[in-house]
Amino acid sequence: MIAKLTKLQYRFFDRVRHPRAVSAATDAPSARDFEAMRGQHYCLLVSFRRSSEPVPTPVLFGLRDGKLYFRTEAGTAKLARIANDRAVRIAPCNWRGKPLGPIAQGSARVLPAADSEDAYAVLREHYTFADRLFEGMVDRLPVDMVYVEVVPGAREPT
Repeated sequence: MIAKLTKLQYRFFDRVRHPRAVSAATDAPSARDFEAMRGQHYCLLVSFRRSSEPVPTPVLFGLRDGKLYFRTEAGTAKLARIANDRAVRIAPCNWRGKPLGPIAQGSARVLPAADSEDAYAVLREHYTFADRLFEGMVDRLPVDMVYVEVVPGAREPT
């Protein structure tokens, strides 16, 4: 049941994704760090398929010490893409993925389970009231969440 709801949710988000998210995914990075992310709640995470095709995904995030953190369900395609190629691009965006600022290059890594609580604390600091309500419901579901850390200034995708 949960898996079906998750699939429906992802299909919905794919359909409402802003057209500029796709075209922005191919833009060259113009920012050196994640400073443009300050004051934003969503970022456009661009990860890369094995074919080097960019895939844009809006995600809720948190910032601390110049690093960006987000969480996602275990087994999502973005995690598989990050496992294959840690190079990502990040830009501030709205919930539909419409870019609101410059794109920065970064390097992503899945955090070990021992670091999950710290990463979630960073996210909670950044959540709006509505985010807290929604994410609180997600926390009650039997869904494994994975936390990802992104540091700025990494190499271009392979």
